[in-house]
Amino acid sequence: MIFSDQIQRKINIPIPPRRIISLVPSITELLFDLGLNEQIIGVTRFCIFPTTARKEKKVIGGTKNLKLDRIRALKPDLIIADKEENTKSQIEELAKEFPIWISNIRRFDDAIDMIEKVGELTRTSTLAQKLVTDIQDAFATLVPLGKEISVAYFIWQKPLMVAGADTFIHEMIKKMRLTNAFAHQSRYPEVTEAVLQKNPPDLVFLSSEPYPFAKKHIQYFQEMVPNAKILLVDGTFFSWYGSRMKRAPAYFQQLIDSDIGIVD
Repeated sequence: MIFSDQIQRKINIPIPPRRIISLVPSITELLFDLGLNEQIIGVTRFCIFPTTARKEKKVIGGTKNLKLDRIRALKPDLIIADKEENTKSQIEELAKEFPIWISNIRRFDDAIDMIEKVGELTRTSTLAQKLVTDIQDAFATLVPLGKEISVAYFIWQKPLMVAGADTFIHEMIKKMRLTNAFAHQSRYPEVTEAVLQKNPPDLVFLSSEPYPFAKKHIQYFQEMVPNAKILLVDGTFFSWYGSRMKRAPAYFQQLIDSDIGIVD
């Protein structure tokens, strides 16, 4: 059958696909949660959920450094990729040989659309639609703070980089009813200490990915913006679109109630 992906390409995909390779960690988790364990044959080394994925399936490299020979040897009948997470030249090379469905997630609704479309092309629409309903219901229960709080969400240290507008992370910040301190910039801008100190945020989120911020980094940021509250956060709940979205509101609520709520 002919399917459209999220960058408006038309792809002829055998239905149902029986040999699926996922090049996107968050979509790998989704595929497993849709009951496609038998059909999944390859994952990336960053596909850490479920924890058994890299043990049970062939690891075909990193998201941006795919091992094309390994992929070819597996003879997939469907490859799922992402416009941002994967390398364009490698995807174009693979597309000459295999059906590739490409996601493009910038907004919350893009993620919902992706789940529904992946359900359609894998013949798991019933489970996918239930997941969508569960995600929407979970976010509807999220109780935000009653005051405006600004946050700078860091994804990298050298150079310092934050999540700006037109990103899925920005959408998750909005869902928490927080104000993204860098909403005036697009995508993932580099920032300087001077910029942060000129307009310091109330909060600094140090994400666990893609850069693995840890406790040792807190003091550096605290010295830079001494009046801000510095928090380590699980980046998967902010940047992984797919079935992890169902659990994100509970994590956000915990942050709001136990950490953010005490910001003066």
